[in-house]
Amino acid sequence: MVDLRRTRVLNEQPILPTGGVVYWMQRDQRVQDNWALLYAAECAEAVGQPLYVVFNMVTKFSNGAMRQFDFLLRGLAEVEAELRTLGIPFYMVRGDCVETIPAFVSEHTIGHVVTDFNPLRFTAAWRTDVANRLTVRLTEVDAHNVVPAWVASPKLEFAAYTLRPKIHRLLTEFLTPMPRLGVSTALAPLPPLIDWQELSDWLVTDRTVAPVTWLEPGTTAAKRRLATFCNEGLYDYATKRNDPVLNQLSHLSPYLHFGQIGAQRIALEVSKSDADRESRDAYLEELIVRRELADNFCFYNSDYDKVSGAHAWAQKTITEHATDVREYVYTLAQFEAAQTHDELWNAAQLQMTTTGKMHGFMRMYWAKKILEWTPDAQTAIDTALFLNDKYELDGRDPGGVVGVMWSICGVHDRAWNPRPVFGKIRYMNYNGCKRKFDIAAYMAQYGRKRESLFA
Repeated sequence: MVDLRRTRVLNEQPILPTGGVVYWMQRDQRVQDNWALLYAAECAEAVGQPLYVVFNMVTKFSNGAMRQFDFLLRGLAEVEAELRTLGIPFYMVRGDCVETIPAFVSEHTIGHVVTDFNPLRFTAAWRTDVANRLTVRLTEVDAHNVVPAWVASPKLEFAAYTLRPKIHRLLTEFLTPMPRLGVSTALAPLPPLIDWQELSDWLVTDRTVAPVTWLEPGTTAAKRRLATFCNEGLYDYATKRNDPVLNQLSHLSPYLHFGQIGAQRIALEVSKSDADRESRDAYLEELIVRRELADNFCFYNSDYDKVSGAHAWAQKTITEHATDVREYVYTLAQFEAAQTHDELWNAAQLQMTTTGKMHGFMRMYWAKKILEWTPDAQTAIDTALFLNDKYELDGRDPGGVVGVMWSICGVHDRAWNPRPVFGKIRYMNYNGCKRKFDIAAYMAQYGRKRESLFA
């Protein structure tokens, strides 16, 4: 049974015992290890009605590009295929979900709608608007976090050290083995197979940002990647993860972002690994505490991507240094084309634009230099998020938002010794990177691609 603490009711409408149950899939795009889908299946079983899974596709999504859509569509094709083996219909509707989801509910006489949780404001607005249009219950399930966001904390947390003990106290209750979703007992007719190529052609998106070839989308590929990481990459992770040259990473963040694998499954497998305890603990800290801290920030802070959403000390120091002279100021186009005076920064930008994934340590340096080279902190935030969301496979994610806000506004950080432009925001520079890793080797990997990419 799904722990009901994972669920929240989003409207005051009734659950009708007749008609099916819909799982409106959004953030968690997988069949197994999905608490929202499991809850929807339980609800359908309880009333002896069919279960449907519906995904709403928008023709255009913010500044997202074909790179992200390709990863999403190929993952959803696997979802469709797996659901068919379980006798569960998978429908793809297109357009504005505020129109399409209520229309589907009406057409199929649905008695209950279940959806998954995402703290970002545009998805919250979708759920609120759909909830207001429905005449049946809409229930939200946090299937993304190990500890549900509203259970982990009822408020905005100051930093990792304030959330960590709350998470750890609840792990024995929530980090449990997950049941498998079985064959549906109340069958509904399966719809025609989706024409994925036609759907891809229908999208209005930036096709110059091409799909990646080094990382295969989908749950099956995610599980293979996890197994490889647990058997090979997790060893010495604690000491090697911050070296951008070694690239000792799991590369699971795109799969987590699209919900093609769940954090709970990863945590269970990492916990079973015979890698050194320090490395397992270091990875689980990032996977659980840091990821859920990012969800906490975006869930409880409506200004999560604004200077006004930062700590009071950070807003004060940013204001005090707003008129400091910047030695360099670059336009968005110059940043995007990796045309700065700093070849290390350029290499990081090129790693992102060519591979869809910048090393985490370099993301910090990259964002802090944007603060240093833009007219003001809000411009820096907007610039960093635009580039992150356009090129990163895991763009438009609470983790990316908080990474930028940590770098530029000191979110979840403390005040440091003041300096020009940064004020008391933590500073990073080229020489500091030089002491930590072989920057020449890193630039050799990515920096030389400038001409071929932007010719």
